[in-house]
Amino acid sequence: MASDPQHACFEAGIKFGSLYHQFAGTPVSPDSAGSLERAMENAIENQPFCVAVTVDIDEAALLDAADDHGYVELTGRFMEVEMRIEYEGIVVDTEMTMRDGYPLMRLVDVD
Repeated sequence: MASDPQHACFEAGIKFGSLYHQFAGTPVSPDSAGSLERAMENAIENQPFCVAVTVDIDEAALLDAADDHGYVELTGRFMEVEMRIEYEGIVVDTEMTMRDGYPLMRLVDVD
Protein backbone atom coordinates (compact mmCIF):
# COMPACT_ATOMS: atom_id res chain seq x y z
CA MET A 1 0.00 0.00 0.00
CA ALA A 2 1.34 3.43 -0.97
CA SER A 3 1.82 6.10 1.69
CA ASP A 4 -0.07 9.40 1.34
CA PRO A 5 3.05 11.26 0.09
CA GLN A 6 3.69 8.51 -2.47
CA HIS A 7 0.07 8.65 -3.62
CA ALA A 8 0.23 12.45 -3.92
CA CYS A 9 3.39 12.18 -6.05
CA PHE A 10 1.74 9.51 -8.21
CA GLU A 11 -1.22 11.86 -8.77
CA ALA A 12 1.20 14.58 -9.90
CA GLY A 13 2.73 12.18 -12.41
CA ILE A 14 -0.69 11.27 -13.78
CA LYS A 15 -1.51 14.96 -14.27
CA PHE A 16 1.75 15.62 -16.12
CA GLY A 17 1.25 12.59 -18.36
CA SER A 18 -2.27 13.71 -19.16
CA LEU A 19 -1.25 17.30 -19.84
CA TYR A 20 1.71 16.50 -22.03
CA HIS A 21 0.27 13.66 -24.06
CA GLN A 22 -3.16 15.22 -24.48
CA PHE A 23 -1.81 18.50 -25.86
CA ALA A 24 1.51 17.63 -27.55
CA GLY A 25 1.09 18.12 -31.26
CA THR A 26 -1.64 20.75 -30.94
CA PRO A 27 -1.22 23.46 -33.58
CA VAL A 28 -0.34 26.71 -31.76
CA SER A 29 0.61 30.21 -32.81
CA PRO A 30 1.51 33.30 -30.78
CA ASP A 31 -2.09 34.48 -31.29
CA SER A 32 -3.62 31.27 -29.91
CA ALA A 33 -1.10 30.59 -27.12
CA GLY A 34 -3.10 32.33 -24.37
CA SER A 35 -6.31 30.46 -25.07
CA LEU A 36 -4.42 27.15 -25.25
CA GLU A 37 -2.73 27.90 -21.90
CA ARG A 38 -6.14 28.43 -20.29
CA ALA A 39 -7.61 25.31 -21.91
CA MET A 40 -4.72 23.19 -20.64
CA GLU A 41 -4.97 24.65 -17.14
CA ASN A 42 -8.72 24.11 -16.98
CA ALA A 43 -8.51 20.55 -18.30
CA ILE A 44 -5.92 19.46 -15.75
CA GLU A 45 -7.53 21.33 -12.82
CA ASN A 46 -10.66 19.23 -13.45
CA GLN A 47 -8.79 16.14 -12.34
CA PRO A 48 -9.00 14.93 -8.72
CA PHE A 49 -6.55 16.39 -6.20
CA CYS A 50 -5.22 19.06 -8.59
CA VAL A 51 -5.66 22.48 -7.02
CA ALA A 52 -3.60 24.71 -9.32
CA VAL A 53 -1.98 24.60 -12.74
CA THR A 54 -0.05 27.33 -14.53
CA VAL A 55 0.93 26.85 -18.17
CA ASP A 56 3.22 29.39 -19.81
CA ILE A 57 3.69 29.01 -23.57
CA ASP A 58 6.70 30.93 -24.89
CA GLU A 59 5.19 33.08 -27.64
CA ALA A 60 8.56 34.41 -28.80
CA ALA A 61 9.83 30.85 -29.29
CA LEU A 62 6.65 30.01 -31.21
CA LEU A 63 7.20 32.98 -33.49
CA ASP A 64 10.81 31.95 -34.14
CA ALA A 65 9.81 28.37 -34.97
CA ALA A 66 6.59 29.07 -36.90
CA ASP A 67 6.21 27.65 -40.37
CA ASP A 68 4.93 29.55 -43.42
CA HIS A 69 1.40 29.29 -42.04
CA GLY A 70 2.33 30.96 -38.75
CA TYR A 71 2.09 28.03 -36.35
CA VAL A 72 4.01 25.06 -34.91
CA GLU A 73 3.06 21.88 -33.13
CA LEU A 74 3.19 22.24 -29.36
CA THR A 75 6.03 20.41 -27.63
CA GLY A 76 7.69 20.73 -24.26
CA ARG A 77 10.28 23.13 -25.64
CA PHE A 78 7.60 25.82 -25.95
CA MET A 79 6.08 25.63 -22.46
CA GLU A 80 6.72 25.71 -18.75
CA VAL A 81 4.21 24.21 -16.34
CA GLU A 82 3.71 24.37 -12.59
CA MET A 83 1.18 22.24 -10.69
CA ARG A 84 0.03 21.84 -7.13
CA ILE A 85 -1.53 18.58 -5.95
CA GLU A 86 -3.17 18.13 -2.56
CA TYR A 87 -3.94 14.63 -1.29
CA GLU A 88 -4.90 13.77 2.29
CA GLY A 89 -3.12 16.84 3.66
CA ILE A 90 0.00 16.31 1.55
CA VAL A 91 0.91 19.18 -0.81
CA VAL A 92 3.05 18.41 -3.86
CA ASP A 93 4.49 21.21 -5.99
CA THR A 94 5.83 20.29 -9.42
CA GLU A 95 7.24 21.90 -12.52
CA MET A 96 8.10 21.11 -16.10
CA THR A 97 11.00 23.02 -17.66
CA MET A 98 13.45 22.29 -20.44
CA ARG A 99 16.73 20.73 -19.34
CA ASP A 100 19.34 19.68 -21.90
CA GLY A 101 16.70 19.72 -24.65
CA TYR A 102 14.26 17.55 -22.70
CA PRO A 103 10.99 18.63 -21.02
CA LEU A 104 11.85 17.57 -17.47
CA MET A 105 8.85 17.03 -15.19
CA ARG A 106 9.94 17.05 -11.56
CA LEU A 107 8.85 17.32 -7.97
CA VAL A 108 9.78 20.67 -6.46
CA ASP A 109 8.46 20.07 -2.95
CA VAL A 110 6.48 17.47 -1.02
CA ASP A 111 5.07 18.74 2.26
